[in-house]
Amino acid sequence: MTTKNAFALISEALVEVAEMGAEATVLVSARRHLPASGIVYQPDLVLTADHVVERDEDILVAAANGLKTKAKLVGRDPGSDLALLKLESAMPAVAQAAKSEGRVGQLTLALGRPTLEGIQASLGVISAVGGPVRNGRGGLLERYLQAEVNPMPGFSGGPLVDAEGAVLGLNTSGLAGGILLTIPVSTAWAVADILAKHGRIQRGYLGIRSQPVKLSAPAEELGREQETGLLLVGLEEDGPALKAGLMVGDILVGINQHPVTDPDDLWMQLSGEVVGRSIPLEVLRGGQIKTIMVTIAERK
Repeated sequence: MTTKNAFALISEALVEVAEMGAEATVLVSARRHLPASGIVYQPDLVLTADHVVERDEDILVAAANGLKTKAKLVGRDPGSDLALLKLESAMPAVAQAAKSEGRVGQLTLALGRPTLEGIQASLGVISAVGGPVRNGRGGLLERYLQAEVNPMPGFSGGPLVDAEGAVLGLNTSGLAGGILLTIPVSTAWAVADILAKHGRIQRGYLGIRSQPVKLSAPAEELGREQETGLLLVGLEEDGPALKAGLMVGDILVGINQHPVTDPDDLWMQLSGEVVGRSIPLEVLRGGQIKTIMVTIAERK
């Protein structure tokens, strides 16, 4: 009886992983050229990359079992390059989110289904975990994964899967000038939830112009270690900040119990969850901490 060597065992394991991940990886034909890929988020919903969706209706989605169905756009978020599609016919398999976040050095498979011929796969390792970073579509990724895989045409919208075939994130080349990045599954699923309910992501708006500045106040004033804040250098007329009583010269150091050290911190806190709500802002004014309640408006 011949014992299989380690290489053969690894090869078989990769085939199994690809087959598991393939069940919830679909073809998405929503543009003029090569179709892209998508992930079955719920039986009647598919999550894909926004930049591959060029029309709102008459979208074709094809699954592993040969099932083809039409779909229409539920909502999109260019800032995260995610779009959610509603299917006319439900899919038999739904993607499972990975139990742990991706780690540098972890073996992964990038999967895509850009043709009707079957699944495609590319093996690699996660080479970087980064963020926050502003992207080329006017958004901010709090976290991203980068895997050393071959970014084959049509892979945008498809999953990066772990050794169990579970989804680590959604791959897209639409955020960083053609470089394939992976939006972590926790972020992708959260955006999908909001798109399913509201059809879009609301962005908060304060109506301020600011610049980072080093803090001179002692740490005990803030009750935490923080070296920088945002100096308010301008307030828009009729903007939320001016209406709430903020002043030019104030230094914004916190919002909704979260420190604000730079513009990216502020951007992340002005999510759809705070739009329309009155939330506390911490500012340094005359060397003293003041808490001012501001009702966050929606960025148009």
